[in-house]
Amino acid sequence: MGTMQRRGLWHPGRRFPQLGRVAIIAMIFLIALAPAVRAEELTVAAAADLTFALKDVAASFERQSGNRVRISYGSSGNFFSQISNGAPFDVFFSADVKYPDKLAGAGLVEPGTLYEYASGRIVIWVPARSPIELGRGLDALLAPEVHKIAIANPEHAPYGRAAVAALRHQGIYDRVAGKLVMGEDISQTAQFVQSGNADAGIIALSLALAPAMKERGRYAMIPPDDYPPIVQAAVVIRSSKHKRLARSFIEFMKEPETVAMMRQYGFIQPGAAQSAAASAK
Repeated sequence: MGTMQRRGLWHPGRRFPQLGRVAIIAMIFLIALAPAVRAEELTVAAAADLTFALKDVAASFERQSGNRVRISYGSSGNFFSQISNGAPFDVFFSADVKYPDKLAGAGLVEPGTLYEYASGRIVIWVPARSPIELGRGLDALLAPEVHKIAIANPEHAPYGRAAVAALRHQGIYDRVAGKLVMGEDISQTAQFVQSGNADAGIIALSLALAPAMKERGRYAMIPPDDYPPIVQAAVVIRSSKHKRLARSFIEFMKEPETVAMMRQYGFIQPGAAQSAAASAK
C-alpha cells in the first residue's frame, strides 16, 4: 500500500519534462499561427479595365505582405456613388482621376494618398475571324458588316467617354450612333464583342492585351490625340479600418517591378504618356 501511495504522489522532477514539452509544442503552434492571426484583408474597388492587371499586382502584394486583397471590379462612376454613400472600401482605383478628386473635396479620402498610377488607352477590338479591316482605323466601323459597336456607358465609365470623344474627333459619331450598344463597364463591353453580341468594340488596351482576349481577337490602337487623356488614380478611403495596409498597397504601386507589371497590360505612367504625346507631335 505504501508503494501505491508513493506512485500516486506528485513528483515535480518527474512530470516537469512532460510539461516542458507541452509548452514548447504550444509555443511552436502559436508562432506558426501568428502570421495568419495578424493577416489583414484589404477591400478594393477597382475600375473594370484593371480586371487582369490588378489581379497580378494584388497576388504579388499578398505574397510580399502576407495579407489579403479582395477586389471588386466595376465602373468608376458607380464606385464613386457607392463610396460617397458610405460603401466600406479601403482603397479606390479609379479609371478617371476626377472621381478621387471629388471624394477628396468631400473629405472622404485620407489626405496625401491620391496617386496617379497610370494612363489608359483605347483600341478597336474585333473577333479573330471578323472580316473588318482594322487598318482603316475608326473608319472601319462604317463598314456594312458592322451592325453593332460596343462601348462602355459614357455616363459613368471613363473609357466610354473616351470612345465617344474619339468617334466625334473622327467625325463619324452621328453615322454610328445607332449601332452603339452600351456595356455597364469596360469589362462588360469587351464581353459583348467576345461573345458575338457586337461586331466590334472600343475597349481598354489593358483588356485587349490580356491572354483571354489576345487569343480570341485582334485590335488596332486609336491615336491618343483622338480623345482626352485617361488619367487613372488610386486613393485610400478615410473610413478604412486598414489605413496602414492601404497606404502600403498604394506605395507598392510605385515600385519599379509593379510599374513594369502594369506596363505589360499597356498601362504607362501619366508623366510618360505626356512625354510620348509631346514627342509624337
